[in-house]
Amino acid sequence: MDRRVSVLIVSVILAAAIISFMLFRVWEDLLIAMGHWNPLYLAPAIAISTLGWFLRGARYRSILGRLDVRAGLAFSTACVLISQTANLIIPARLGDIVRIFILKHEKLATYSTGISSLVIERFFDILTVALLGLLALPFVLGVPPWVYPVIVIPLALCGIFVLVLVAFGRVQSENRFLAILFSMIHEMRKASLTPGSILGLSALSLLIWATDIATTLSMAAMFGADISLAVVTLAIVVGNLAKAVPVTPGGIGTYEAAVAVILVLSGTSQATATLIAITDHLLKNIITAAGGVLSIWLLGGWVVDAIRDAFQGKGETGGAHGD
Repeated sequence: MDRRVSVLIVSVILAAAIISFMLFRVWEDLLIAMGHWNPLYLAPAIAISTLGWFLRGARYRSILGRLDVRAGLAFSTACVLISQTANLIIPARLGDIVRIFILKHEKLATYSTGISSLVIERFFDILTVALLGLLALPFVLGVPPWVYPVIVIPLALCGIFVLVLVAFGRVQSENRFLAILFSMIHEMRKASLTPGSILGLSALSLLIWATDIATTLSMAAMFGADISLAVVTLAIVVGNLAKAVPVTPGGIGTYEAAVAVILVLSGTSQATATLIAITDHLLKNIITAAGGVLSIWLLGGWVVDAIRDAFQGKGETGGAHGD
């Protein structure tokens, strides 16, 4: 069996095992809790989560503009949706590579520019999430000790990243590979560390994660759970930082487990916390997949080949422009 297929199968089985274990422990209570599904809460959650994707598109459009790649809101949103949809299928977050292929195909952007855009986006996501977690910690009682490094380590890595950009942002080299690396660092510094980019991208990032938190709050309200904003914020932070470790496709299983653990701190029953976490992630993934499929249809079938190439670890095969 091909090694890549083996990795996919193992990661999917692991995700299914985590979810199954969570459901098995509280199955009878879950059957009762599922009677609380209510369109009055689902509808605003869907609308808020959808808005979040357009905000992600707006942020990515701003990043691309700072890297001298001109793109409209529809295109930039489609890029984000397609790569995140691919991440639901492909392990180790290799779906992000698809976005690089799309930029190459549609905007003649170099691979280095595509990588730079992804790194900047991830930097602002991780920084914003970790800072929100840090702000929420004082308002949540009984936080497990392992939560603190989950938040502090990403913040430290973000600090190191900024120091690297500052230290090497103007360095040049005659070595070909070092020249490419320093060029990317210069691009990322120019696109992310100016006062305008810091203010604009940080504001958009806060709005993006506010929609994510609001969606989960709606799910909690649907199940009649009285959970504070601080607890939900911390749950989203821990869930997404845990999901950032590419153990399963889309973080399925790891996200739900982390979110449920934090929600229980509010006094919510294990059954209700589990159902909130599973429903929350399921809803968000359905919206992601629907948006990704629509985006693939809008951009063209060649994107499917790009997703396949990302899984196989190859460059774009058809219709690609040169670097």
